[in-house]
Amino acid sequence: MARRVAFVNNKGGVGKSTTTVRLAEGLAKEGKRVLVVDMDPQGNASSMLGWFYDSERPQPTISQAIKADTEGAARSVVQPIGWEAPYAERIALAPAILTLENRMAEAGVDGAWRRLDTALEGVDDSFDYTLLDCPPSVFHLTQLALAAAHDVVIVTEADIYAVEAAERMRDFVTVRARRNLANPTLELRGVVINALTTTAVQAEQRDSIRRIFGDLVWDPTIKHRTTLAEAGTDALPLTSPRAAEPRASYELLTATFLKAVPAP
Repeated sequence: MARRVAFVNNKGGVGKSTTTVRLAEGLAKEGKRVLVVDMDPQGNASSMLGWFYDSERPQPTISQAIKADTEGAARSVVQPIGWEAPYAERIALAPAILTLENRMAEAGVDGAWRRLDTALEGVDDSFDYTLLDCPPSVFHLTQLALAAAHDVVIVTEADIYAVEAAERMRDFVTVRARRNLANPTLELRGVVINALTTTAVQAEQRDSIRRIFGDLVWDPTIKHRTTLAEAGTDALPLTSPRAAEPRASYELLTATFLKAVPAP
């Protein structure tokens, strides 16, 4: 089985999808085989990886695999990504579209929180890592991911509301998720500070994050860069000369990831 890592925060817009995608890219460049599972109905990770839903030729998504509630159902969902890069063949995707929200209605069904784990059974055995991009909540879709995951990484910006949300997520993972999702070995492995600017307020919040989370805070901090946002919007890997700085930052962050979350 791959090492499954969920990327979370209780606040949206902090860069969970960007972090998931760019770490998938960094790991693939290191020769690792990576499956990205998009658990956010917005489908941002899917589109960043160059996957786009065609309503005239519907493709299977993670929603159908979860609904099936059968072992290995995600096998029919896993697809190649749309990037043209020498390492892109080492990244696969279980994509999401808005219909993933329909799975929320199953939250009260007995055992429904196990359905993603069931769907992935045997499917990610050929991968080194499965990265789960979660929505900004602690509700059913995130709980599906946490029930299936081995490890958790919190992504946050240096913003007071994002930091408060990160603390809520830490408490949920380390107390409620372990007990209520029957996943007692689930571990919080790191905190990524994303989109840092040079303002005094952000520097103060960055220092606050380091005080709150201590050694869990990963280096480097990812700085705000327009080229990074453009690459995501254009569904491109970080291969252009203009993306040299964010590319270097994510290569270093990948090295931190590999130390904190070793492959099985």
